[in-house]
Amino acid sequence: MSDRPAYLTRDGRARLEAELEELVTNGRKEIAERINAAKELGDISESGEYEDAKNQQAHLEGRIREIKSILSRAQIIENDNGDNHEVRVGSRVTVRIEGEDSDETWTIVGSTEAKPREGKISNESPIGAALLGKRVRQKVTAHTPSGTMKITIVKIQ
Repeated sequence: MSDRPAYLTRDGRARLEAELEELVTNGRKEIAERINAAKELGDISESGEYEDAKNQQAHLEGRIREIKSILSRAQIIENDNGDNHEVRVGSRVTVRIEGEDSDETWTIVGSTEAKPREGKISNESPIGAALLGKRVRQKVTAHTPSGTMKITIVKIQ
């Protein structure tokens, strides 16, 4: 696990807390029931159901540890509509990509909440990192896996 801050919105933190509660209460109980049911079937050394339930238990416990780690490092992104002069985590940024006809709007979020298809890009992504600290009308270059992008910042909210 990392020691880096985990940037989260209040909604993102609430979603993680709800997921953790669900996994700890219901998830563990369901898997324990599956393991017990598989044990009752007999020889567990040859039981595919038992093996599958144990694998699912390991995955669940890993996710629980991951969420606890994220929450312990959480730094809440405040959307206070204050300083909109430069891009920061939590900013909503409208940009024009060189060679495209229309503007795009992205929200810069922490990597935990990134969902590019929903317009939420990570501050650690090549585009998000290139935009951080920049101002309206500045041009930035982002080196992405699909090539270099030249971006002009149109608006920061």
